[in-house]
Amino acid sequence: MKYNDSAQLDTSGVQDARGGRLSGRGGLAVGGGGLGVLSVVAYLLFSLIGGDSGNAVNDVLGQLGQGGGAQTADNNEVAKECKTGADANTKLDCAVVADIDSIQNYWDKELPKLGKSYEPITTVWFTGQVSTACGTASSGSGPFYCPGDQHVYLDLRFYDDLKTQFGAQGGLFVDAYVLAHEYGHHVQDLLGTNAKVQQGQTGPKSGSVRLELQADCYAGAWANHATTVPDDTGKPLIIDVTADDINRALDTAARIGDDYIQKNLGNGTINQNAFTHGTSVQRKKWFTTGYRSGDPKACDTFNTDSLG
Repeated sequence: MKYNDSAQLDTSGVQDARGGRLSGRGGLAVGGGGLGVLSVVAYLLFSLIGGDSGNAVNDVLGQLGQGGGAQTADNNEVAKECKTGADANTKLDCAVVADIDSIQNYWDKELPKLGKSYEPITTVWFTGQVSTACGTASSGSGPFYCPGDQHVYLDLRFYDDLKTQFGAQGGLFVDAYVLAHEYGHHVQDLLGTNAKVQQGQTGPKSGSVRLELQADCYAGAWANHATTVPDDTGKPLIIDVTADDINRALDTAARIGDDYIQKNLGNGTINQNAFTHGTSVQRKKWFTTGYRSGDPKACDTFNTDSLG
């Protein structure tokens, strides 16, 4: 993936709290982990899924319901470093800024077609630990969207974890896929889809799985339009998405399916009753559905029995 050197970056969609702390009110983290690792990635990686994983996942989510305090963030350094697409082509921080701009500009034009106005939100960069309106989370939690404060939370080191922990190929487009999935959860929040899913649901056809697969599909829909989404001056932010980029995204999708994680990072046993994000095949299918159609309306995972 390549960014347009002359595109203008808008850093207002980022709160850089690395080395600091952000705090908020009570709530429950929804969706997530960029590619579906969610706030339960710590459980998946370190506790490892077993026979009682459904209850354990619920326990982890429940622990994210406590937080409080003041918010602090300093964007000065990011604003200085990330001004154009040329910066995005050379610096990871700036690439992420460009991704956020592209994804939000896409939904600003697309969401009204679904009957809702888009409301821009912020991605908070943190290291170590962060307190949110959905409670406290660590870097090991992976990226997640919190509906309580309508923020996406991301430790940028997660992109390395995808390669070292999951064995994914990674790359700039995969990094963007992580964010597009999370912003997909924000779109679901605006459309009221999140509210229709009972918290703690698990299983191969559960509301939780349908929610995650739809977020993957929304990410694919953005990817279809990525090279045409403009910056605030009308210039495209991204000028090249290659077949290799798409293949890398699909490689990642395959490595963060419930079945793959249970088999390769867990105890080797696949427990469908514990599924929360969908299988590798399903995650690839729904990203591809969004990418090939370019239409979020094709992402209705809630009115089909054929999830893949």
